[in-house]
Amino acid sequence: MHYIIHCLDKAGALPVRLAHYDAHKAYLAQPAVDIVVSGPLLAPDGETMIGSFFLVEADSMAKVQSFHREDPFFAAGIWERAEIHPFSKRMDNRA
Repeated sequence: MHYIIHCLDKAGALPVRLAHYDAHKAYLAQPAVDIVVSGPLLAPDGETMIGSFFLVEADSMAKVQSFHREDPFFAAGIWERAEIHPFSKRMDNRA
């Protein structure tokens, strides 16, 4: 099953995000779930990181929740809001 993890940073969290960025990247290098795609959400300027997005594949919601809670960004408390939803991945058949 696929899952979306959508996280928005707290106001002013960018310095904390940057301080924990290397630990976050190291954590994602050996994830407990299969990461299909992930990356930072950006402000309208196209550069400032304001959140995180993950599309993952896992056997259960519990595994995804555990993966999320063990992220160094979670421990650092940068996310104001985080939502996890099952996702029905479909292929794009447009030519």
